[in-house]
Amino acid sequence: MLLGAHVPTADPLGEAARRGAEVVQIFLSSPRQWAAPKPRADTTALLGSGLPIYAHSPYLLNLASADPIVRERSAGLLQATCEAAAAVGVRGVVVHGGQTGAAEDPALGPTRWRSALERLETTVPVLIEDTAGGAYAVATTIDRIARLWEALDGLDTPVGFCLDTCHLHAAGEPLLTGTARLLEVVGRIDLVHLNDSKDDRGSMRDRHENLGAGRIDPDELAAAVRLADAPTVVETPGGAELQAADIAWMRARR
Repeated sequence: MLLGAHVPTADPLGEAARRGAEVVQIFLSSPRQWAAPKPRADTTALLGSGLPIYAHSPYLLNLASADPIVRERSAGLLQATCEAAAAVGVRGVVVHGGQTGAAEDPALGPTRWRSALERLETTVPVLIEDTAGGAYAVATTIDRIARLWEALDGLDTPVGFCLDTCHLHAAGEPLLTGTARLLEVVGRIDLVHLNDSKDDRGSMRDRHENLGAGRIDPDELAAAVRLADAPTVVETPGGAELQAADIAWMRARR
């Protein structure tokens, strides 16, 4: 199990060293804009570093949206992100599950996901991340994730799963048994976002906390990560110092 962190985009290698990270996650473009990634000046260094790198797509992407314009823009930005990811040796691009419209059939979300992924041209796996809640969210509870995974069965496009521990807790799933059920549904977990939560289980609130300082039982949190058995990055607050402490917290329990 590799342990690391989501780090600032400008200098992933230096930020990894400051945290003692064995793996990092970065944004390849602004997380809150529709702008496509630009070529990186450090491409050669990243490719030669041997450091496992994952990329998180911009938050605006919603491949399940009721708005066809949003879906098309999301598909285009995901294509550009996957191409940029391939150029720097990224191992997976994380994408939130998104949500459908309020009055829509929930089955449309998985159907739209499949349609988008069938058109995507990528060698870099798309890692679908569970989200914290919402009545129209596609990938919150395990039942909804199972419906999505059934719709994606047989795709040629490389697809995997990213587990966010805070999100699963917020969606109301007991973390350890929920992780076990997820493994039954998706087959394997490709990346873990290791975050404690500021809120109680079932809150549907996405508020990350440093490890052992939140509302998730520490032993259960560590056990779920061990069960997931995948590269793991913290997305916790506090910058390099506190993230280094969070990595050390989990390393002691690895």
